[in-house]
Amino acid sequence: MDRRTLIVSGMATLGVAGCASAQPGGPGSPPSPTPSATANPSYSAGKAETYNRDEIVNNVSDFLGVGAEAAGGAIERVFQDNGKPTAYIAGEEASGAFVGGARYGRGLLYMKNREPIEVFWQGPSVGWDFGGNASRVFTLCYNLQYPEVIFQRFPGVEGAAYFIAGLGVNYLRSDDVTIAPIRTGVGLRLGANVGYLGFSRKQRVLPF
Repeated sequence: MDRRTLIVSGMATLGVAGCASAQPGGPGSPPSPTPSATANPSYSAGKAETYNRDEIVNNVSDFLGVGAEAAGGAIERVFQDNGKPTAYIAGEEASGAFVGGARYGRGLLYMKNREPIEVFWQGPSVGWDFGGNASRVFTLCYNLQYPEVIFQRFPGVEGAAYFIAGLGVNYLRSDDVTIAPIRTGVGLRLGANVGYLGFSRKQRVLPF
């Protein structure tokens, strides 16, 4: 084979190799990008774990400083109405009114297998309502699957307010999430006003 034939044959070989390397997925080509696992973050489809009656009774009794019998009576009613809660908030609040009023509070939101987070709440009230009070509040949360869902407004459920063994309970609901604050030392204010509670990450001056 002469020199010219060798040169032509070598150039042809190099051309074929270059074309192969330019093909997607071919030798020497960069790897194809893959979708990032965090490009579209999503929560686990699993539901939040629930608290049973004994867990809640013990926590309510300890936090509110009432007997287990009194706590059990209030919890029994709430469990009959709503079932097992997926979360609870233990905190304190102050409220006052002269026809129109406001309520402010802060506490910690607890869910199983999650770190507690601090939450604040506030809300206006109107009605035949006078006076003021400060109290501890233990709020049961139903169908709250993720902590972030608590940060919204919860209007009161009309007619869902009652006293059991010195504890006041009422229901507030937004979409499919229901919360049931259990208060001590509320006097007659619980059933004498209507309004809503708004939860936030930081304390607000205005109750609206």
